[in-house]
Amino acid sequence: EAFSMAKTIARTEGLLVGITSAATVVAAIKMQNILNTQGKTVVALLPDTGQRYISMGIYN
Repeated sequence: EAFSMAKTIARTEGLLVGITSAATVVAAIKMQNILNTQGKTVVALLPDTGQRYISMGIYN
């Protein structure tokens, strides 16, 4: 899920995030659904960059 989310974030938001950051976004979305936070703000800190993953080709 994290690899897929990293690609999605890069394509839709223009942010090159790492796998840890992408996993954080996945978890935030799941928690948002579980806690029914409709109309509220959910904050997630993205702790890494995707620069080291470029050579792996996950953003292609």
